[in-house]
Amino acid sequence: MTQSKISMPVISQENEFILDRLELDNFWHHRSFSFSVDESTKILSFVQKIPVVDPLAVLQQFAPTNTLRFYWENPSKQEAIAAWGITRNLTIESNARFAKTQSFIKSCFKQIISEGDTNINGSEARIFCSFSFFSQSELANKSHPAATIFLPRFQIAKKNKNHFFIVNFPLVNQQNLKQIKTQFSQKIQSIDWSRYEQLSTREREEVSWEERNLFSAQNSQYFKSTVRSALDSIAIDELSKIVIAHAVDIKSEKHFNVTDSLSNLRERHPDCYIFAIGNDRGQDFIGASPERLVSIQNKQLVTDALAGSAPRGKSTSEDVQWANILLKNRKEKREHQAVSDFILERLQDMGLKPHQLPLQLLQLSNIQHLWTPIYAHLPKGIDPLDIVAQLHPTPAVAGVPNKIVFDKIRHYEKFDRALYAAPLGWIDRRENCEFVVGIRSALIEKNRARLYAGAGIVSGSNPDKEFVEIQLKLQSLLKALV
Repeated sequence: MTQSKISMPVISQENEFILDRLELDNFWHHRSFSFSVDESTKILSFVQKIPVVDPLAVLQQFAPTNTLRFYWENPSKQEAIAAWGITRNLTIESNARFAKTQSFIKSCFKQIISEGDTNINGSEARIFCSFSFFSQSELANKSHPAATIFLPRFQIAKKNKNHFFIVNFPLVNQQNLKQIKTQFSQKIQSIDWSRYEQLSTREREEVSWEERNLFSAQNSQYFKSTVRSALDSIAIDELSKIVIAHAVDIKSEKHFNVTDSLSNLRERHPDCYIFAIGNDRGQDFIGASPERLVSIQNKQLVTDALAGSAPRGKSTSEDVQWANILLKNRKEKREHQAVSDFILERLQDMGLKPHQLPLQLLQLSNIQHLWTPIYAHLPKGIDPLDIVAQLHPTPAVAGVPNKIVFDKIRHYEKFDRALYAAPLGWIDRRENCEFVVGIRSALIEKNRARLYAGAGIVSGSNPDKEFVEIQLKLQSLLKALV
């Protein structure tokens, strides 16, 4: 009696390519993959140079509101990045969030097969990160987790005159890599990029606020009483500095336009980092931050001590007068010194040999700050997130000493900081990175917005003057919202 053989179905290369094309279609239209993507899945990162575009215009056109989104621009450096969709992602709710983030990032980059126009500066695939100010929130319904990390499906990168479109596609199999690359190239070439050379903004309308008086007597009195309480704690050496934040909630008759608001921010603040982080619930955290937490390029680290501020003058002579007052102001210089000392000590604790440039002014459109750039060479064995974990939060956004300050901030502030004053940025596979501090910012959801601003309180601070500084920062942000 002969034993019958059970034959396995044979999948031809043509059928495999049909499967790949179905996955490609799902990929382009933000549908879920038909297979799980984990640390064992190979990911094709395909880069193609494209004509000149405005990444913000591309983001506006292609990024859905129900997925992760990230926008980053430094107008003065001619750099911009727009990213959307999820190829791999991770959210973390623990005190070990920075170490877990670094581990996840290393895992992702080991999976990536880079193809296309990869030999041009600025064409690297990046992984995007945002962290909340506190590692754990006391609120159940918070806007963002302790850490959000994602490798996007799509990324537009602008570096000087070069522009790139990058796709990160998980591979079911690698037999048809050549055909998949051809499909990507054809798809990218079929897009009429000339439509996205410039952002088309709508004509700005006068916004009608539910609460016209943003700085009510009640808000003013509470903030000033908080400052006085903090000064009492400073007087008895319980702490030496604390940053007290203030949040204002506004409601518009129409939905806020995040893209147009970002466009306004980059026009008003060309020397700042313009950013936006969108979650899958239609909430966008946007802002224009002057504060770089850490930048690493080819193992060269740069960070900023940025604290102490004064307004800009309405004329050149008045501007110079304000600058001179700031440079000679003992209270402002003491506040600044606390930040620079903290950064130097933290870097030295890691075995680095930081050096700082002389104290100078960082003059922005509506405010000027005392500024000390700090540099260091980064040896092997220290990861970018090690630096972020060591520096967050600096006294510029928290105070000294940290443990006491954290408790005081939770006591004084009647809102969740969420991403306010926290690190956000990107890392590439060569461990170049850039992280800023999410200040001068707002959380937007449909027709509601929460605006954040903070003031550093040290011995000699004046409650009335600190509230004026808060108003100045909030008004600048409010003027940009559309």
